[in-house]
Amino acid sequence: MRYSRKDAKAYAKTHMKGIWAAALMPFTPSLALDEEAFRNNIDHWIEDLGIDGFFIAGKQGEFFSMTLDERKRCFDLAVEACAGRAQTIMSCSDQNMDVVIDLARHAQKAGADYIVVHAPILHFFKQQDETLLNYYRAIADKVDIGIALWSHPDSGYLMSPQLCNRLADIETVVAIKYSVPRPMYAELSRLAGDRIQVSTASEEEWLDNVLELGWRLYLCSSPPYLIQTKTDRRMREYTDLAFAGEADKARAVRDSLDPVRKALRDTRPAEKPHSHQKYWQELLGQAGGAVRPPLLELTEEEKATTRAAFEACGLKL
Repeated sequence: MRYSRKDAKAYAKTHMKGIWAAALMPFTPSLALDEEAFRNNIDHWIEDLGIDGFFIAGKQGEFFSMTLDERKRCFDLAVEACAGRAQTIMSCSDQNMDVVIDLARHAQKAGADYIVVHAPILHFFKQQDETLLNYYRAIADKVDIGIALWSHPDSGYLMSPQLCNRLADIETVVAIKYSVPRPMYAELSRLAGDRIQVSTASEEEWLDNVLELGWRLYLCSSPPYLIQTKTDRRMREYTDLAFAGEADKARAVRDSLDPVRKALRDTRPAEKPHSHQKYWQELLGQAGGAVRPPLLELTEEEKATTRAAFEACGLKL
């Protein structure tokens, strides 16, 4: 780690910024981790697309289909592939707290910059806030690495801005990926923006959050490497314009990506986000690869529809 426990918040405030992407994990036809393809993707994402950081082995990365050793291997691969050129945040989410702590310790030892821990599924709803405070405090007591919270409807509930504000007082909590309606994350920015980085995964809301809420961190999903190419870095362009205070120019560039967003959104089968995004990666010349069961692969008809929309969306290859 490049910071001490007591300096975690200050370090993240200074360094945890820019465009971060949630990495899809390529698998070989035999469903093994495709380590070379993963390294090549990260190299392209850093050098050609200008992405600042990576969310590793999360839901996009199909962590739910991996063994504990495979998840740890993903952490090691990402740190090695980034080689100091970009930052990393490792997903340590699990229903078993011992697994969360084991992964967190491995991430810290491997040289990750931060970890992220999804709010757990709770099988009871009595004293929910106190339970979640106890949960994150227990994890923070076991490791020194900076922790990002993650609240998402998949947990079966959303953590309130008021609860997240209390969690922001934990010494090593440095950020939150807050997958909630905009009024909730705007409120949390007001309450806790002085102590943690507040962000959400919506690329379509990113520019407004930079301009209106003063955000400097996109944390994060797959658009940074799905709507950009080496010769067409419009997300990077509008982000840098916004950071420089060029709001009107930034909006014009952001809006020019609407056909790309529509092509991605309209061709994605409801229950096949991973295979659809991996196929889109392959159309871009990146490594996509297979998905692991129980996820579903695209049909040939779905691929043809996606390919036609991709070719018409206006991305420059």
